[in-house]
Amino acid sequence: MEKSKNQSECCPKFNPEKWENYTFEWENKKFIKDKVCTFMYMPLNFGKVIKRISEKADKVNAIMPDYLCLSDHTSKWNMDIYLAVNKEIDKAENISLTGKFFSKVYEGDFKETGKWMKDFEIQLKNSSLSAQKTFMWYTTCPKCAKKYGKNYVVIIAKLL
Repeated sequence: MEKSKNQSECCPKFNPEKWENYTFEWENKKFIKDKVCTFMYMPLNFGKVIKRISEKADKVNAIMPDYLCLSDHTSKWNMDIYLAVNKEIDKAENISLTGKFFSKVYEGDFKETGKWMKDFEIQLKNSSLSAQKTFMWYTTCPKCAKKYGKNYVVIIAKLL
């Protein structure tokens, strides 16, 4: 599913099957990057930042494939976010990701994140895979998770 500025819903409904235990490659996959303030890893201004970078994409009619937004918790106080886009965006920090990746889907309350990360590490080890970097994809906002009845989170690892 692709989200464009013409969609009336906040977050598109997520299809977990596409991302469950999935190994894939990206070649120069485009993203725009921004920063979220956190306190002990808890985001403080996530919604505001998502709105800001989404508006940058909307302003130039960019498509946000799968409404994919990766989170990289760089410290207890900061989280970098990467919003997938289909083209370069002026006045945004444009980056691209290339490499082999592995993803696994989890469902439940965010307080389970530590448990999910341990399970993900075991999954990688059992598959003889090693992560270079790990991202979280919070697939819907809390309001839409409640609307859909599921709170899916995808862990995506860039593999060595």
